[in-house]
Amino acid sequence: MTVSARLGAYYFAYFAYVGVLAPYFSLWLAGQGYGARQMALILAMPQIARVFAPAIWGWIADRTGWQRGIVIFAAAAVLGGFSALYLARGVVEVAAVMLVLSVLASGSMPLVEAAALAATRARPGSYGPVRLWGSVGFILAVLGAGVWLDRHDVSTILDIVVGLAAVVCLAAFGIPSREPHPASARAARLGPVLVRADVLAFFGACVCNAVAHGALYAFLSIHLEAAGYSKGSIGTLWTLGSAAEIAVFVFLPQLMRRYSLRFLLIASFVCVAVRFLLIGWAVDVLGLLVFAILLHAATFGLFHAASLAAVHRIFTGRLEARGQALYASLTYGVGGAAGTLIAGWTWDTLGPGLTFTVSALAGAIGALLVAWKLRV
Repeated sequence: MTVSARLGAYYFAYFAYVGVLAPYFSLWLAGQGYGARQMALILAMPQIARVFAPAIWGWIADRTGWQRGIVIFAAAAVLGGFSALYLARGVVEVAAVMLVLSVLASGSMPLVEAAALAATRARPGSYGPVRLWGSVGFILAVLGAGVWLDRHDVSTILDIVVGLAAVVCLAAFGIPSREPHPASARAARLGPVLVRADVLAFFGACVCNAVAHGALYAFLSIHLEAAGYSKGSIGTLWTLGSAAEIAVFVFLPQLMRRYSLRFLLIASFVCVAVRFLLIGWAVDVLGLLVFAILLHAATFGLFHAASLAAVHRIFTGRLEARGQALYASLTYGVGGAAGTLIAGWTWDTLGPGLTFTVSALAGAIGALLVAWKLRV
């Protein structure tokens, strides 16, 4: 099996697991009796772990070359952590379990992304056709779980997550290994890159994107259920977003040849602002809601691909794994945690409409930051 095929298999398995966790774990938490702020606290634990843990794992990977070993260890930690939730009682115990498993597991995806970018380096944009298998896995999992949950209790969500985590463990053995980089000169090269104005603006924009999506991942399913959508319909709507995302990954080589990364990033942030205003205020209008869901192609798919390409250009050579880890830490760590916690507070105090308006505002700020300084 080729390296691209093995990476595609891992993406498929990993995002099938995410395809149950992201849309439905909040429903499992609600079924356990937790309120919005308690759920936000629990759901913020993975983002909090990403603030510091990926950088540690990236440093270890750079020094040792244990790329595959770290990914396998991370998958085992996810399996063990979610299995431990069968025994956890109360918000403190559940949050603690989520924090520990997230610290142990958060190094995997930056290393997988670095491996995929390295494997496709010779063909600009070819990362997309490899990464799209993650979207396929996500779609199948969301649809399957949605149909299942229309007929079974939400308590079974944990069973599905544990089962899929076991599949991720198997797929992790297919991640390629790499040689360790010498330690010399690494620190001296990293500092000057981090203080550049364009790099600071880029990472600031990435944080804004994650802040904007905090409400989506924490409360979209609850928002849709409150609006009268069935669990099967909720799964279908999540699936539409991933289907649109696949289209972006398929056409990514053409997009990257035709447009600059700066243009693609600005376009994705404009779509963030439009998308969340529609989700917040037009959830009852199916046509507008579907359009907003389809914008996931830009707000995640296009943003993610363009951002990874930008990181790959900014952090080269010995800084490759650490650059991807830093991107994950700031974007999905700082930004993700802040977005989830802000959404938990605004959901109870301001309501869904204004919560998603805050998300739209974060997207607008991200567009301004990219337009202001970034030239890639």
